[in-house]
Amino acid sequence: MSPQPYILAHDLGTTGNKANLFDEQGQPVASSFVGYETAYPRPGWAEQEADDWWRAVRDSTRELLASSGVTSGSIAVVSFSGQMMGALPVDEEGAPLRSAIIWADQRATAEAQFLADRCGFQQVYRRTGHRAGASYTAAKMLWMQRHQLELYRRTHQFLQAKDYAAYKFTGVFATDYSDASGTNLFDLERRDWALDMVEAVGLNAHKLPPVHPSTAVIGQVTPQAAAETGLLAGTPVVIGGGDGACATVGAGSVRPGDAYNYIGSSSWIAVTAGRPLHDPQMRTFTFAHLDPQLYFPTGTMQAAGGSFDWLERLLRGGGEGQLYEELSAAAADVEPGAGGLLFLPYLIGERSPHWNPRARGAFVGLTMRHGRAAMARAVLEGVAFNLKMILDAFLEQGAAIEAMRLIGGGARSPLWRQILADVYGLPILRPALLAEATALGAAIAGGVGVGLFPDFSVAHELVQVEEAERPSAAAQARYAEVYPLFQETYQVLEPLFERLGEMQEA
Repeated sequence: MSPQPYILAHDLGTTGNKANLFDEQGQPVASSFVGYETAYPRPGWAEQEADDWWRAVRDSTRELLASSGVTSGSIAVVSFSGQMMGALPVDEEGAPLRSAIIWADQRATAEAQFLADRCGFQQVYRRTGHRAGASYTAAKMLWMQRHQLELYRRTHQFLQAKDYAAYKFTGVFATDYSDASGTNLFDLERRDWALDMVEAVGLNAHKLPPVHPSTAVIGQVTPQAAAETGLLAGTPVVIGGGDGACATVGAGSVRPGDAYNYIGSSSWIAVTAGRPLHDPQMRTFTFAHLDPQLYFPTGTMQAAGGSFDWLERLLRGGGEGQLYEELSAAAADVEPGAGGLLFLPYLIGERSPHWNPRARGAFVGLTMRHGRAAMARAVLEGVAFNLKMILDAFLEQGAAIEAMRLIGGGARSPLWRQILADVYGLPILRPALLAEATALGAAIAGGVGVGLFPDFSVAHELVQVEEAERPSAAAQARYAEVYPLFQETYQVLEPLFERLGEMQEA
């Protein structure tokens, strides 16, 4: 009798790689994490070493096989999720030519402006689903062309993190639609490189890897990779997808109208759709879904859980222990609206909906009677109000959203879930995730790729959801009064943010 097949899904995040083992029912079996560092050589720069990525993938694979007792012959497929929007230049042999410039790097602002000037700001958004920006791969490639020309000329391919790992396993250069859609150079509707845009900015299209559906088997584990990782040579390798796309599938968002909200340090709302959503105000952006028939329009805010972390550190003042539970309990005793106290959660600038790197955080309406409980409540509500603006952008564009799936660390807070239900006016659904959503999404792509799963609809079976909170009519009515004040407060303060930003950067 042949052994049960297992799926090995690697998730190359910002802090490290997590190797995850799933059985043929999509249930998590074991995991292993190996970290790596990020270098910040100058303000606004962020780089990682591709050798560290591979070391983490190699070591976590060996550790996972050893700890789980699963034999290498039982691994039916290797698949990937990975951090998006980076740029790793490699030569024809796949050797890295410099450190990878990762998603968080903001050095290429002039190059992003050049892309917008050459191709048209609106046209870039409509074709690629994204504003021209320094976060994306195109601007990073242009920066290397301008500042490291000899290195650019020697570059055979620019790869994302998971694409490099896939190359190390197979010797094949490839990427998938979802990661390609984070480059600012991918035609979303045609599902191919926008060659006219690539040419318009003077880049070489041959340096972009061949693009495939996320379920494509791009090759097999080579004898060399087998010797390094302990896997069996010949094991199929599926390309997988970017972490945002994998999280979308892992949250069970695989049908048009499915929506989910991730709340960690940052937060985003994504809705699965049958076509890209082009917001006239460009508040949101659109990636290619793992399912080649779908897209996932997204709006991301910078400091969600990060805002509550900041308040907790501030109030703790360097003392021992943590105040999270105490602050949450105190905030729960405060009426909706936090006694007329507003918090703008723009502690590190903002992406959706404002796209203003100089937006700043603020408490507005403070009085002598406000204490830590009201401040904690105001922070949770401020994050919810900003997310509501992202949700409204989707609703204005015709998205039909009837409930909101909630994942991430913030989903563990009953108070925050209730605030979100009341602010959104939607039921909150909690997926019963036994593994991280990104890892599960990568595993589903792998399973579909080798025929263990029929298609992506299996995510609805694997991700069981339970209704957690429903909106309270009284709280909804109160937030309907406060929400316009939150929006107006930003508008009033926006000119001051610009001047304050100049002072802070001087």
